[in-house]
Amino acid sequence: MALVSPYYYSAALAVRPFDMDGDIMATYRKVNKIFSSKPTLEGAGVHLKRAFGNAEVPLFDPFLMLDDFRSDDPSHYIEGFPWHPHRGIETITYVLQGDVEHGDSMGNKGIITSGDVQWMTAGSGIIHQEMPQGDPRGVMQGFQLWANLPASEKMMDPRYRDVRSSQIPVARLENGCEARVICGRFGDTEGPVRDIVTDPEYLDISVPVHTTFEHPTKPGHTLLAYVISGSASFGEPQGFTAKNEDLVLFEDGDTVMVTATDEPVRFLLLSGEPIGEPIAWYGPIVMNTQDELRRAFEEYDKGTFIKHRAV
Repeated sequence: MALVSPYYYSAALAVRPFDMDGDIMATYRKVNKIFSSKPTLEGAGVHLKRAFGNAEVPLFDPFLMLDDFRSDDPSHYIEGFPWHPHRGIETITYVLQGDVEHGDSMGNKGIITSGDVQWMTAGSGIIHQEMPQGDPRGVMQGFQLWANLPASEKMMDPRYRDVRSSQIPVARLENGCEARVICGRFGDTEGPVRDIVTDPEYLDISVPVHTTFEHPTKPGHTLLAYVISGSASFGEPQGFTAKNEDLVLFEDGDTVMVTATDEPVRFLLLSGEPIGEPIAWYGPIVMNTQDELRRAFEEYDKGTFIKHRAV
């Protein structure tokens, strides 16, 4: 078994300058790097685009992976992700269009559909399946994000949150920008997913053409944007252009700026507090040491993997 070597991350503190009147000035986040998502085959034969993953550890700490499974060809997704285990992470599935049927070892089952979110904390261990179904026209659009858990929480009881589209508030700015607030806060609007250990923010942002979007961010937190339509300039006033299926990783700061110069843009804006711990990662299980990783797979083989049964 090839195991990922341990990694470490240390976040730099942002320096906040003052203007002539003594007021704190915004420190705009610059672009660290832009990544182009890459075609990948996962599950039982699902064709998807991977924005980042194992190879980019620890750049995105506390996030581990972001997959884009948008397609209008059912043969590219219908085989889905049959029963498989997870431990030590959270998986967050956001569906833009189509249906995803799911079930897990805790007894949860159902269908998440257009606009819904499934936020699953695997913790000590869960076995589940996710089977994309698409819509009546065969269109399937969605994303799955993996978020790491710190060592102190890796063996917590699993939990599952099924968030319906109607539960996700939409905040609107005077300049026409909109944000679906899944987790975290946008102005006075708070998302329905709360009490997550890495203090994440998950926003679905739409910016009209010829419009600049600004949003305060927590210094020291990792911040990234994944473009899902259009293009825009990302970063401080002298930003870099990113387009559909590009991922932008930002440097530190307390404000993010995005300008839609030539066309409207829509993107996922994600942030979280870095964990800064070693990572041992193989397949669907992410632990801190190779011994913990081996033990997880041994327990799965022996049938002792699940520590928390459905009531």
